[in-house]
Amino acid sequence: MTVTDASTTQGKTPPPPPPATLSFEGHYGRNPLADASFGAMCRRLPSVLGHTARMAWSVDRAGVVLLLACQLFTGIAAALVLAFTAQAMTHILGTGTVSERLHAALPALIVVTAAAGIGRISSALSSYADGRITPLLITEADIALVEAVCRVESSAYTEDGFADRQEAAEVGVTRTRMMVQDAQRFMSALIRMIAASSVITALHPLMLPLLLLAVLPAGAGAVLSARVDYETHYLNVGDRNVRSMMRWWATYSRYGDEVRANGMTGYLIYWYRALSDRIDQRTLTAAPRMLRIVLATSALGGIFLLGTWATLAWLATSGQVALPVAATAVVAVQTTLAALSQFVIHGAAMFHTSLYLADMRAFLDTATERAPKRGELSIPERVDEIRLDEVVYQYPGKDERAVDHVSLTLRRGEILAIVGENGSGKSTLAKLITGILLADKGRVLWDGTDLAKADPDAVWKRTSLVPQNFACWPLRTRENITLGQPRTFDDAPVWDVIDAVGMREAIEKLPKQLDTLLARELWGGAELSGGQWQRLVASRPLYRKTPLVVLDEPTSQMDARGEHSIFLEIKREAAERMTIVVTHRLENTRLADRILVMDKGRVIEHGTYEDLVNAGGLFAELVALAKDR
Repeated sequence: MTVTDASTTQGKTPPPPPPATLSFEGHYGRNPLADASFGAMCRRLPSVLGHTARMAWSVDRAGVVLLLACQLFTGIAAALVLAFTAQAMTHILGTGTVSERLHAALPALIVVTAAAGIGRISSALSSYADGRITPLLITEADIALVEAVCRVESSAYTEDGFADRQEAAEVGVTRTRMMVQDAQRFMSALIRMIAASSVITALHPLMLPLLLLAVLPAGAGAVLSARVDYETHYLNVGDRNVRSMMRWWATYSRYGDEVRANGMTGYLIYWYRALSDRIDQRTLTAAPRMLRIVLATSALGGIFLLGTWATLAWLATSGQVALPVAATAVVAVQTTLAALSQFVIHGAAMFHTSLYLADMRAFLDTATERAPKRGELSIPERVDEIRLDEVVYQYPGKDERAVDHVSLTLRRGEILAIVGENGSGKSTLAKLITGILLADKGRVLWDGTDLAKADPDAVWKRTSLVPQNFACWPLRTRENITLGQPRTFDDAPVWDVIDAVGMREAIEKLPKQLDTLLARELWGGAELSGGQWQRLVASRPLYRKTPLVVLDEPTSQMDARGEHSIFLEIKREAAERMTIVVTHRLENTRLADRILVMDKGRVIEHGTYEDLVNAGGLFAELVALAKDR
């Protein structure tokens, strides 16, 4: 036999496949800025400002009052500077000796200096207020998003567009900081613009319309640039999301061995670079469009501005305005132009950012609608019977039913094993029994209470679930067992369940025992092996002592000794509760009082181990296959 190294056939092997092309389609893939105009921006700004103000008011009222007061004082200071500059110029450019003119202008110059100082102080206090409000707003937005995702019905995760909307909402959280800053600068520019406009209109009514014409192209350019930027964001959102996930998987130390031993390092780097290049290419493609917009609008604005200065020169040379007034007009034009430009630019920026925040609010509204609203019926602490009546469940977007007309009665003290091949509906049935999913048809009754009408929190206080893909929380050992819900002030019950799963020796070797953080990579804590983690996870339902316990492949990573001890403990604890074990290890089903065999969402066999192993059905076939391994 000849063994050929893969490197010798390099010329015949295909190149590594590039990343898949991802695009969002349907309602949630539509770019909401595609048809936006300057008028649309202006119409939307009041509601955006109002929403931002309400958000800020809810987290820091004193900070909002300080911020508004500072903006008001800044505007008044700007108006005083311009008005008294006009007075000073009248004296300085008037007749008389230099000392006489300076003496006459001195009171106005003092007011100008004081007003400028007030403006500086107000600006500093405004930055302080912004520093108070913004972190609180970001925190509130972030917590609201996390809470919304945690509280939705489990079925929402499988709905079309849910993950896309969540990704867009995440961007909205990060943009909250920009919204506060843009709103602050927008209001500041608005107040300065009003103050400056009143002064320049008083000098000559023709000046303000000309200045508005000079600034409008900048506003149009800002809206057009925002459209291009948001379009690029929408094109890249899928690739960025997948790249972020792949980065986590590729760099997480838990999967490092698999990456190295399977020779995946080169492909992962190639894949990551290829996807990054695709994202960068879209961004770079947008750059020339941005440049054309900026050049065109700047040129048009420059032409109008040139017209403004030419008009001012004509007014001065023709004697229609006095020389001191013309000198004041120069300062007023500069101030008004700066305020107008900032007003338009930050207004467009607010409009741009508001779209991301609108994505966040839309997601939060959707999540609120998808939060459980089942009813307020309670569940007793002691549950004697759970009954399923012709229960049907079909996942969104799937053609086949995951659970199809299943009826079942489970009584306290029983151990029920659910077996079947992959995709037979075992885990879905367990989720229906625990109320994680609600049946499309039929009922799930806990002592006669329909879970569709029961308070979900009351149900889940009575359940304990060990899922197949369990969470290794970056918490202390104690909280990984109690799940942050201690029953006593001392650790005696915690050590009892640790002994029950055979983990005392391993826990005592940890640096701080129960206070050790189980997240070595992130927190400088400690790490457990896969089997040790599974033992620790198996202690959670033993600690909770709930009426219903569901164990989905609870010993798949354990050695024989650990598996034996866990199932002995399950058997010992079973008398006071209902226990459901979902497993592929059919030998373990001997401990069950009854076994359900599922196939394509239906229960096709039901009985004891001995009955089913001798029945010649699917269970007997699976047992025989397991023995042939």
